Amino acid sequence: MSRAADRLRMVIDHLDRSAASIRSSPTSGQTFSHSAPHKLRYSFDTGVLTPEQRLFYEENGFLLIRNLVSEADINAFRKEFERICRQEVNVPGLVVMRDVAIARSEFVPDQRAVSKLQDFQENPELFRYCALPQILKYVECFTGPNIMAMHTMLINKPPDAGKRTSRHPMHQDLHYFPFRPTDRIVCAWTAMERVNRQNGCLVVLPGTHKGTLKEHDYPDWEGGVNKMYHGVRDYDPDHPRVYVEMEKGDTVFFHPLLIHGSGMNQTQGFRKAISCHYASSDCYYIDVRGTTQENIENEVKELAEKKYGINDVAFKDTWAFRGRLVQGERTTL
Repeated sequence: MSRAADRLRMVIDHLDRSAASIRSSPTSGQTFSHSAPHKLRYSFDTGVLTPEQRLFYEENGFLLIRNLVSEADINAFRKEFERICRQEVNVPGLVVMRDVAIARSEFVPDQRAVSKLQDFQENPELFRYCALPQILKYVECFTGPNIMAMHTMLINKPPDAGKRTSRHPMHQDLHYFPFRPTDRIVCAWTAMERVNRQNGCLVVLPGTHKGTLKEHDYPDWEGGVNKMYHGVRDYDPDHPRVYVEMEKGDTVFFHPLLIHGSGMNQTQGFRKAISCHYASSDCYYIDVRGTTQENIENEVKELAEKKYGINDVAFKDTWAFRGRLVQGERTTL
């Protein structure tokens, strides 16, 4: 290990210790007064993340891990996605979302393009992604040992039809979640093929996870907006951006307050990724009525009523129904 890495590890050790355990030593040099150091807020020391990785996530709100999911697993998930699109398998509770502007589907030509599968927790093959040991060992660094898989997605960004509907507006994932604490929630997002700026990779605003949840609503886009693609009402457009280009199997973990989105798919192919939002099972539900999240609560209730014929379903119950324990014990969620 280099001398710089040794010094960084020493800093991490001090940050993770309580202030009472830190002692000063006499020195002949000039002394300065400093406030007591704080523990790292956004991660746990499980022995998986390096000090450099923990500090990077602390400052930026995301962390990219290369080559985490095998090609064999990715290919199996893709095959299952194709079976679902061809309606060869029925998945209870699955929400199939289609692009508002793309009439040319990938596998069923006479249907609009499938842009996203949501809530695939009842499909054993796709849900296997959420329980991959190599994913969970990183998730535990952010949630702790009791882990719930709360929200599942397979994103199939279609080639843009000229109306730019393949974009995803800048948003914070916490807008959709009625549970807290925020820092014990994390998303794992895995590229199922090469993802770059041409086919609409993720774009993130580093450091915005340190802010608060902002108001979200549908953006005023001329070409239309896909269902539930809410965007942040007000953010600094000049904030530095990072385009997260990835290879097949690469996985990015990010905080639910991190402002992020994705650009247009300017290629002829469909860009695929699979993801899961995890939360500590020690998290608890909150009432979002009267908050900026009330609009998404109403939309989810409308969808549940239309899909299942259930009237006046509680927002938190829609999440409790979808959540699945993948590690440890189910306590509160």
